[in-house]
Amino acid sequence: MKALRNYLNKIKPNFEPEGKLHAFRSLFDGFETFLFVPNTTSKTGVNIHDAIDSKRIMSVVVIALIPALLFGMYNIGYQNYAAAGTLADASFWELFFFGFLAVLPKILVSYIVGLGIEFAWAQWKGEEIQEGFLVSGILIPMIIPVNCPLWILAIAVAFAVIIGKEIFGGTGMNIFNPALVCRAFLFFAYPTKMSGDQVWVAQDSIFGLGNTLPDGFTQATPLGQIGQGTDVTASLCDMITGFIPGSIGETSVIAIAIGALILLTTGIASWKTMLSVFVGGALTACLFEQSGQSLIPWYEHLVLGGFAFGAVFMATDPVTSCRTETGKWIYGFIIGAMAIVIRVMNPGYPEGMMLAILLMNMFAPTIDHFVVERNIAKRQKRQRI
Repeated sequence: MKALRNYLNKIKPNFEPEGKLHAFRSLFDGFETFLFVPNTTSKTGVNIHDAIDSKRIMSVVVIALIPALLFGMYNIGYQNYAAAGTLADASFWELFFFGFLAVLPKILVSYIVGLGIEFAWAQWKGEEIQEGFLVSGILIPMIIPVNCPLWILAIAVAFAVIIGKEIFGGTGMNIFNPALVCRAFLFFAYPTKMSGDQVWVAQDSIFGLGNTLPDGFTQATPLGQIGQGTDVTASLCDMITGFIPGSIGETSVIAIAIGALILLTTGIASWKTMLSVFVGGALTACLFEQSGQSLIPWYEHLVLGGFAFGAVFMATDPVTSCRTETGKWIYGFIIGAMAIVIRVMNPGYPEGMMLAILLMNMFAPTIDHFVVERNIAKRQKRQRI
């Protein structure tokens, strides 16, 4: 690492304002600060410094996402071979590499388009490259169906980065979660590519792996079956392990739980937000079950679709969620409750988690405001006493 540090110090003058490669200064700064923690300090004002910077935090989140991503790759192969009736003849590595080859192009498109816009934007404004897309770039491919076309994904990523983040001032200033902005754009602009029975299973053979399924092949997700008013064919065990059709990274509750443990152990995610999402969802699902409006038991709502994934990786986003401790409880509870309300009351959209989080992203600052004002009022009251 010392040799790499010396090499970067040697070529750094070329990227300074008077250097011959000054046009790529933001690009060099982005790679340098990703590899090494910056040694610069604040010159004015009072600042509190931590031993870890934003890039290191984002890297830990990416690591926490890896279990769900790897299982999602395997599940894509599993669903393809199972649909073709050749699952018994396939090895573990055939299933995994089929899914790997299906997902890899989406990850590449997400990062190339997103980081390309980030680099160009930073260079144009003469600012440092922001690190927020390190997480968004991997989240986006994990929350879309495997059959989403790459050109549509590229358009959605560009929309999410420009409209969902940069227009607000970049990382730390955005109101809405960029990955969910991307998914919302896809859902409303290209609904047939994001819902229905034909988007959840990769239907083409990839480099000789997998099976080409017949035209018109359909396979609904469990939530899709609920939306159609039919019985769910998946068992609770399959729902928890993740052997069901669905978005790439959202099916396995076990893999998501491993990621949650990493986030909670490192202190990056708030357990209050995470827990309150599940509490809000469970209580609301219980009410619907008791009233006879829910077609499945309350606990199945918590392990189906993007509920667990949203609670762990989306609702806990430190930029777009509440920051006050009391606000985190309120914010998470309403997300969980709203997701179940949308699922049960709107059969045309059987998921609900995306819209619930985006809605509460909008109200998070308001919740924090009232929590702070309430604390101020209580302190003033104690002073008068």
